[in-house]
Amino acid sequence: MLKGEGLWFRYGARLPWVVRDRTLSVLPGEVVGLMAPSGYGKTTLGKLLAGYLMPTRGRVTLNKQLLPSRGYCPVQLVFQNPELSVNPRWRIARILREGHPPQRHYLDALGIYPGLMTRYPHELSGGELQRVAIARVLNRNTRYLIADEMTAMLDANTQALIWKVVLEFACQHHVGVMAISHDRPLLTRICQGHTIKLLIDSIPASLAKA
Repeated sequence: MLKGEGLWFRYGARLPWVVRDRTLSVLPGEVVGLMAPSGYGKTTLGKLLAGYLMPTRGRVTLNKQLLPSRGYCPVQLVFQNPELSVNPRWRIARILREGHPPQRHYLDALGIYPGLMTRYPHELSGGELQRVAIARVLNRNTRYLIADEMTAMLDANTQALIWKVVLEFACQHHVGVMAISHDRPLLTRICQGHTIKLLIDSIPASLAKA
């Protein structure tokens, strides 16, 4: 289980709390939707669960142990902007080998053709680079995937394709997924048929119904 317990976080001692007393968990093979409008701390919470940030209070554990501080973390975060999750000095082939090379099946499904392998991130379009960032985490060392608005900048057809591939991977490898979005219809579609928690209790009821 990936679990955040009593999480509090703020970016400075005199600044307001971004995350206030949040406890949530993701089980292996479970798909969790985290919905809230912009500015409600969704991305910060995702960074806390993936180990990018340390909570001001509370703790994050993986199978009751703290997240590893070295090596490939089994909790992977895919950002909305792919430039944040790849090394700009590495060629695409090396980026894809960072954790463990993804199966060719997933590369083909995401449209990552062999000609991209020798290129650098700046030589790819935004959509191509995002598919690379997603493929990078679809490997046997990933046990939990946190998707922070990872398809928000893509068209509907590409969104559907990417989520089909990601959910197929999660199902086959029993990977827990947390999908972070303000788009309730999207979360409803991708969470269908899975064990779901739609976490909207942190926002006003009037906004949750919007």
